[in-house]
Amino acid sequence: MLNELRISNFVLINHLHLEFFKGFQVLTGETGAGKSLLVDAVALLMGGRGTVDQIRSGAEEAVLEGAFSLPANKSLFDRLTELDLLPQDGNELIIRRILSRTGRNRLYVNGNLVPLHHVQELGGFLLDIHGQHEQQSLLSPRVQLDRVDEFGNLMDLRSKFGACYARWRNKERELEAAVRRATDRTQREEFLRFQYQELEGAHLRVGEEEELVLEHRRLQHGGRLLELANNAYEVLSRGDHSVLAQIRSVTDAVRELVAIDPNVGNWIDLSEGAAIQLRELADSVRDYAKDFDHDPNRLAELNERLAQLQRLKKKYGDSVEGLLRRCQQVKQELDELATLEERTEELKMALALEQQQAVMLSDQLSKKRKRLARDLEKRIAEELAALSMERVEFRVRLSPHAGGEPIGPTGSDRVDYLFSANPGEPLQPLGRVASGGELSRLMLAIKTVLAEADQVPVLIFDEVDAGIGGAVAAVMGNRLRMLGRYHQVFCITHLPQVASQASTHFVVQKRVTDSRTVTTVKALTPQEREDEIARMLGGTEITASLRKAAAEMLRTGNA
Repeated sequence: MLNELRISNFVLINHLHLEFFKGFQVLTGETGAGKSLLVDAVALLMGGRGTVDQIRSGAEEAVLEGAFSLPANKSLFDRLTELDLLPQDGNELIIRRILSRTGRNRLYVNGNLVPLHHVQELGGFLLDIHGQHEQQSLLSPRVQLDRVDEFGNLMDLRSKFGACYARWRNKERELEAAVRRATDRTQREEFLRFQYQELEGAHLRVGEEEELVLEHRRLQHGGRLLELANNAYEVLSRGDHSVLAQIRSVTDAVRELVAIDPNVGNWIDLSEGAAIQLRELADSVRDYAKDFDHDPNRLAELNERLAQLQRLKKKYGDSVEGLLRRCQQVKQELDELATLEERTEELKMALALEQQQAVMLSDQLSKKRKRLARDLEKRIAEELAALSMERVEFRVRLSPHAGGEPIGPTGSDRVDYLFSANPGEPLQPLGRVASGGELSRLMLAIKTVLAEADQVPVLIFDEVDAGIGGAVAAVMGNRLRMLGRYHQVFCITHLPQVASQASTHFVVQKRVTDSRTVTTVKALTPQEREDEIARMLGGTEITASLRKAAAEMLRTGNA
């Protein structure tokens, strides 16, 4: 359930903190007071579309925060675990959304920054908002089918069918691709074989290009390298004035110094170490010059190999590694083409099995739906009769799937709700004949029938009682109160017959404070509630008779 709601700088709301309770709760107030702002805020908190216009004038950010007690829903707990969002105590989920004028909108779940689609997904487990827009969605055959399947607890079977249907269609697409490939198989094989022979025949090796480039640079500058090596060796070791000859003189001088002054004894190690390193350098330079192979033929070979690699890279990839990957891909496709006929036969068999399984599951769904349709008709008719619509006729019609194929993603059935408001008039699709008030009552009837099976804990009804009044309104209030046994129910209403049956009553008011319009929400005391019901009954002037009628309505509504 929704335990708390905090709102700051949202449209006309300055700062608001509300605590909610179990059961049936109503929000009332004058027209234009801002009742629907609360619904908008909750919808936004659940991942609805937010705009800068919803930030209160003069503020930089709007902040919305809701605290939910988690329902005992395994799918929800599994998803929270996958997303690493499960609260430490395992009981409460806190969702926080910030709208900013800078465009840096943020969403947090239990303090963790999350993307919008994760909150939208979680919101589906926590809360349903029902208003005029949902009454319109009730006209959709897809939504009507969903309601039948929810009523009969067929969603697991439908999911199983949906997975099988998806596999069937995937195998169908794979087979079509295999048949297309078989049509131009010979031409494709020749093309691939040429590529494979060219790449495989190049004897490619990772790191080869870098080695070739380095060797090419050495050979290209061979004359200069020899000149530098010979010069270095000359300076190091030839003649009385060579570096090695002079370092020997230095070493002799150091030895004499140490003999006189032992404090500089470490100089001997330094001079001798320098002499050793210089001799090693001289030997290395000498060997480098002696072994250097400045072969023009080798340079030509390198030029040819590097040119070959460049051509291959231009045709097949941007590196030797890319060429090797392409060679492997070509080999794999050639192997697939070699077994294409065998693969095609395997696909045909797999496709037939998936199709057979999908048809079987679709038949199971259809049989169950036919039985459920009659039961659902009966249950909804009973609820409609309780809502003073006992003379209407309601039917659930199942017909073949409307797509080009006999079976679609939800099975082989199309569901249409048929309705006749007047005896003797023919049944027609719901959208053609039902008024707004009739749709409101029909939606409430369906929700009441599905209440025990529905796992969503919080239901919000935004003026779904539009177009009704009198005794029908009292019955609707009773049904909403009954829904409160299974869910936490919120309803925005203008009808005292509905409001009087709630367990908790909030009033929404709009007032001017410090030259600013502010919307406030307040939980009513019993006396304040009586005043509000009297206002709803009679308007601005609350008479003794209105107050008496309001008190009686509250006693009756909570009996």
